[in-house]
Amino acid sequence: MITYQVMTEEHVDKLKEIDRSEHIDLIYELQNGQMTELPQNHECPSWDGELLHEMEGRYLLELRNGGMAIGAFDADTLVGFGVLAHQWRGEQQDRLQVDLMYVSRNYRRQGIGTQIIQTLAEEAKRRGAKYLYISSTETRSAVSFYKSNGGQLTKDVDPELFKKEPKDIHMLVEL
Repeated sequence: MITYQVMTEEHVDKLKEIDRSEHIDLIYELQNGQMTELPQNHECPSWDGELLHEMEGRYLLELRNGGMAIGAFDADTLVGFGVLAHQWRGEQQDRLQVDLMYVSRNYRRQGIGTQIIQTLAEEAKRRGAKYLYISSTETRSAVSFYKSNGGQLTKDVDPELFKKEPKDIHMLVEL
């Protein structure tokens, strides 16, 4: 049985339990406000040491600055998590970003990610946000997940996030 709980800084060592690997069959590229499909055929591996270290740093930065994280656990194993960033975004400062969002490969398509994003949305709304800001990897699986959870392409792209990840697909979820 999957249980959900607010994660703390002490959970940082559990992040390595996530298997982020996936087969990527299609990515999207944004051209003139339209998503173009680009067929692919490769395997994205799980974390290497450098990527894991970067993710752990982002996780801790957000929690130490007022962000929050929700984890999905199968017994004691972390099988999914999402982080609501602390920094307000948008011209009206009415958006909070989903900074990290992962579900382990063998646990996908079971509603875990949806439960996590809904919990993050509830918290963002409680904090006064009108939107969740999503800077999604360009894979079909990620973009489809966010779209199925209310994500819509935005023309109002956050410049800082675009600079970090220019290939990402930027979306908003109205709360």
